[in-house]
Amino acid sequence: MLKIAMAQIRVIPGHPDENTRKMLSFIKEAKENGADIIIFPEMSIPGYLLGDTWEQRAFIRDCEECGKDIIAASQGIVIIFGNVAVDWNNINNDGRPRKFNALFTASNGKLLKPDTMPYPFVIKTLMPNYREFDDTRHFFSLKKLAEEKNRDVRDLISPVHVDINGKTYSIGGFLCEDGWSDNYHFSPVDVLAEKGIDFLVNISSSPYTIGKNTKRHKIFGNTAKATGAPLFYVNNIGIQNNGKTVYTFDGASTVYSTKGYPVDCIDKYTENLHYIDFETISQLPEYKPNPKKEIGNIFDSLAYGIKAFLADIGMKKVVIGISGGIDSAVAAALYSHIAGPDNVLLVNMPSKYNSATTRGLAEKLAENLGCNYVVLPIQESVEHTISQLENTPIHALQNNTDFKLKVSSFVAENIQARDRSARILAGAAAAFGGGFTCNANKAETSVGYSTLYGDQSGFLCALADLWKFQVYALAGYLNDEIYGREVIPQETIDIVPSAELSTAQNVDEGKGDPLKYPYHDYLFRSFIERWEKATPADILRWYKDGMLEDKIGCEKGLIKKYFSTTEEFIEDLEYWWRQFNGMAIAKRIQAPPIMAVSRRAFGFDHRESQNGIYYTREYYRLKKELLGK
Repeated sequence: MLKIAMAQIRVIPGHPDENTRKMLSFIKEAKENGADIIIFPEMSIPGYLLGDTWEQRAFIRDCEECGKDIIAASQGIVIIFGNVAVDWNNINNDGRPRKFNALFTASNGKLLKPDTMPYPFVIKTLMPNYREFDDTRHFFSLKKLAEEKNRDVRDLISPVHVDINGKTYSIGGFLCEDGWSDNYHFSPVDVLAEKGIDFLVNISSSPYTIGKNTKRHKIFGNTAKATGAPLFYVNNIGIQNNGKTVYTFDGASTVYSTKGYPVDCIDKYTENLHYIDFETISQLPEYKPNPKKEIGNIFDSLAYGIKAFLADIGMKKVVIGISGGIDSAVAAALYSHIAGPDNVLLVNMPSKYNSATTRGLAEKLAENLGCNYVVLPIQESVEHTISQLENTPIHALQNNTDFKLKVSSFVAENIQARDRSARILAGAAAAFGGGFTCNANKAETSVGYSTLYGDQSGFLCALADLWKFQVYALAGYLNDEIYGREVIPQETIDIVPSAELSTAQNVDEGKGDPLKYPYHDYLFRSFIERWEKATPADILRWYKDGMLEDKIGCEKGLIKKYFSTTEEFIEDLEYWWRQFNGMAIAKRIQAPPIMAVSRRAFGFDHRESQNGIYYTREYYRLKKELLGK
């Protein structure tokens, strides 16, 4: 009987010492429980998303030394693990020592060399350079190595053979992307299958995004069926980041049988050493987890990610500005659940434009959550700032004259937002001993509907990868599933979304934000999350053909509801496209880190440059045709 242990561990990026200690502990436990093989995730020693830490020689040498500790621990057990591998005698294209993203197999204190690999480890073949990944910046692929040696890469891909209990097993080891080969010209896994394997092992460092696990079950299930070999997928948990964008890693390590479906799975976001008897895999029934709504998976990711982020930066207390609106209410409920109400300070900062309705809803939210709560009005300080700006002479040295500034209503709105964040929330957070949050959602972030150094500020944007409709769904989930009672008042869910920065945004009169969220959520999402990103030309073409609502996924009938003429529709489209490509980019660049859950999050995932606004020739032709000009 072959007993295999899948080690789903939390990998701490940039800390090979801590990761190695955890791995050695798991190896000891696996031995004590009679495991023959233990499998760790990709880059389990260094972590994966490390930025240019990969350029530090001392760090790489540390990873190598830690790898030797793992190899030495392989007496009496086969260890499969991920680490960086280095050929110090060759260089990458950047002139630095050649590094590989590698899978190592160790037994009896030595590395086992795959049949035809040039080194005693498996080298990652397919290098993702999309979304959050930037592999070729740091690592040399097997494909490039084959080209350098004037070899067919298929000749180098090969299984490794291990002797266990008097029997030899042929293991097809491959790394993360090598199993997602649909858009590449060949499949490393198919090559492994052609050379004869008893089972497949995929070690991964795969961040959570909406729908990824469902897609992986389909791809890896089909792989196991097509190759006739059971497949072990081992992923890590934890959070990692590339500066601007923070990713959760959910684990969800899975065994796939040759019948084409998963038969065993480790719970998400849990550190676990899970055992399975190889010979029983074909008899196991299909693994069917309890169905969970998409918003439940989003909550799990956010709650896990926020808790881990707070722990990593050593922050225990959080200050949240609450307005009585939905975004700040959801943020308050999230952080209260994660950090505990005693560690959360909710601050309501009304001006003369804030209604009694929203002030009452803010207080009701605080009472429902049992948090610390304070009301700090801003009207006096805002008026003082405006008075200073308008009544203090400015001396023009070039002509020795004085003039005064005039604060417009728009500037006054920004002064309110900055007074709340830069003055009150920042000061309160320092005095409370914590940090303050940014509560912006993805629609607002897309078009810069926020104030730089105002409500765009904070230590983390926990909701900035959620569209407004997802924020509402999360509010319902928090009430129904997490708290089991109405902590976010129903009136907050029902009230019109509004920044309440002027009389034009009076919620009691049904006036709110200029964003028509049921439509604009989906319009902006087409700019960002579609694999083939939409542009105004695409939007006009779909509008002309009567396909727009189907293409972007919004409710049917919204276009006619919101826009009585084609002119109004085009004017709205151009306004938000200018915002999306204009100042909003500068705001996003300066915004706090974002907790990613979607197929394309702002930051390093959705990479952008400040290039200004551009319309294609096709757009102008379509616009002319639609307007009859």
